[in-house]
Amino acid sequence: MAIFLLHLFLLLLLLSSFTGTAAQFQNPRLRDAYIALQFWKRTAIFSDPKNFTGDWIGPEVCSYHGVFCTAAPDAPNVTVVAGVDLNHADIAGYLPSKLGLLADLALLHLNSNRFCGILPHTLRRLRRLYELDLSNNRFVGSFPDVVLRLPALRFLDLRFNDFEGSIPPALFRRPLDAIFLNDNRLRHGIPETLGESPVSVLVLANNHLGGCIPTSIGGMSETLNEIILLDDDLTGCLPVQIGRLRRATVFDVGFNSLQGPLPGSVTGMRSLEQLNVAHNRLTGRIPDGVCELPRLRNFSYSFNYFNGQPPACARRGPTVFDSRGNCIAGLPEQRPLRQCISPGAQPFDCRKSSCFIGGATTSPYPKPSPPPPRISIRRRVVPPPPSPVGGAHRGYSKKPSPPPPPYESAPSTRTHPPPSYSTPPPSHYGPFHPPPAATLPPPHNTSSPSSPSTPLASPPAPFIPWKAPTSPVPPPPPKLPPVVGVSYASPPPPAIPYY
Repeated sequence: MAIFLLHLFLLLLLLSSFTGTAAQFQNPRLRDAYIALQFWKRTAIFSDPKNFTGDWIGPEVCSYHGVFCTAAPDAPNVTVVAGVDLNHADIAGYLPSKLGLLADLALLHLNSNRFCGILPHTLRRLRRLYELDLSNNRFVGSFPDVVLRLPALRFLDLRFNDFEGSIPPALFRRPLDAIFLNDNRLRHGIPETLGESPVSVLVLANNHLGGCIPTSIGGMSETLNEIILLDDDLTGCLPVQIGRLRRATVFDVGFNSLQGPLPGSVTGMRSLEQLNVAHNRLTGRIPDGVCELPRLRNFSYSFNYFNGQPPACARRGPTVFDSRGNCIAGLPEQRPLRQCISPGAQPFDCRKSSCFIGGATTSPYPKPSPPPPRISIRRRVVPPPPSPVGGAHRGYSKKPSPPPPPYESAPSTRTHPPPSYSTPPPSHYGPFHPPPAATLPPPHNTSSPSSPSTPLASPPAPFIPWKAPTSPVPPPPPKLPPVVGVSYASPPPPAIPYY
C-alpha cells in the first residue's frame, strides 16, 4: 500500500508539473512520453553511475540522452519518441508499467545494465516495437510472454539474464528474424514448433534445455542462416532433416550428449561455413563429402568416438579440421584404446532413442520391415500397433560426460563468437531525425551483448577456441561459473538509429 501511495503521489506530481508546461508539448504523444520517462527516472532507476539520464529534465524529451524522435508513421506532421537506447549505461533499476505509454517506440535497447525484476505486461501496448534488446541484465521469472504480443517485433535479444522454465511453442510461430536466448536458465526442451520459425539467426546456447533436436528443424530450410545450440544438455541423435538447411552457414551443437552417427545428409548443407559437433558422443565414420563442402571453413568434430574419416578431412587447405580426441587410427591426439572399446564408443541405434518417433525420420538407420500378419482360419489377425518408444523423461537432467582423455582437453567453449547479423530498418518509419550530436550515446564496446544493427564478419579460424577481448562492461550476474571465451555479442548499434 505504501508503494502504491508513493507511485500515486509521484504521478500526481508529474501531472501537476505537466499542467504548468502543457503549451511546451507539441502533441499528446510527447506528453505521454514525458510522463513515462520521468516516472522511470524518478521511481524505477536506483543508480545511474554514468549519468546517462542526467539531462532528462524538462518537457523536451527529444533532447534527452539516448532518446530519439522522428515523424509518426501514421501522422507525418507529428513528432514522436521512436527509440530509447541506454546500452552499456550500467543503470540499476526496473522497468515500470508506465513504459507502456511509449506507444510509438520502435527500438528499445537496454543491454548491459542492471535492470532486474520481470517485464511489465503494459509493454504489449508497444505495437510498433521492432527491436527489443534486454540482454546482459538481471531479469528473472518465466519466459516473458508479453513479447509474443508485439506484432511488429522482428529482433528479440534476451540473452545473459535469469529467465527460466520453458520456451513457449508460440515463440517459433512469431515472424521474428533473430532470436537470442542464450545464457539463461531455460529448460524442458526445444518445442516441436521449431520448424515453423522464419528466423535467420537462432541462438539458444548455454541453457539446460535437454531433450532432442526436433525433426521439424528441416522446415527452416528457406530462412535459417545460423543456429547455435551449444551446451544445452541435448540428447538423442542428430536428425537427418538438418540436411535440408541448405542456406545455413553456421551449425553448432557442440558440448552436448548427442549420440549416433553424423548423418550423411549433412552434405546437403551446401552453404555451411562452420560446423561444430565437438564434445558429444557421436560414433562411426565421418560421412564422405562433408569435408568437401564448398564453403566449409571450420569443422570441429573433436572429442567424440569417430573411428574413421574420408581422405578429404586430412588435407591441408583453407578449411580447419579439428579431429582430436576420437578413435581414428593414424591420427595424433586420439583417445586411448581403453576408451575406444568402451560401451560409450560402440555404435548407437537411434531407433532406441526417445527422440525416434514411430519410425519417422530422426533415425539415420533404415526402418525395419513390419512382421507379416498372422492368418487364422476364422479371421485375419492384424498385428497390434507398436508401443510408444521410450517413456517420459525430464529432458533437462545432466547426462554423464564421456570418459575424459588422459591428456588435457581443449578449453571449454561455454561461449561462442557472435553470429553475423544485420537488421533491416523498420519499414513503418520514414527518415530519422536524431537529436544534436551532443545528446547521442557514447560509442559502445562490442565485446559484451549489444545491439544488432551493423553486420559483423564471421569469426576467423580456428573454430575452437576464441579468446575474449577485454571489456570494461561488468560481467553478467554471477549465476554461472566464470566463462572463458568470447561472450555472445551481436553487432554494435549505429551512431544514429535507422528508421
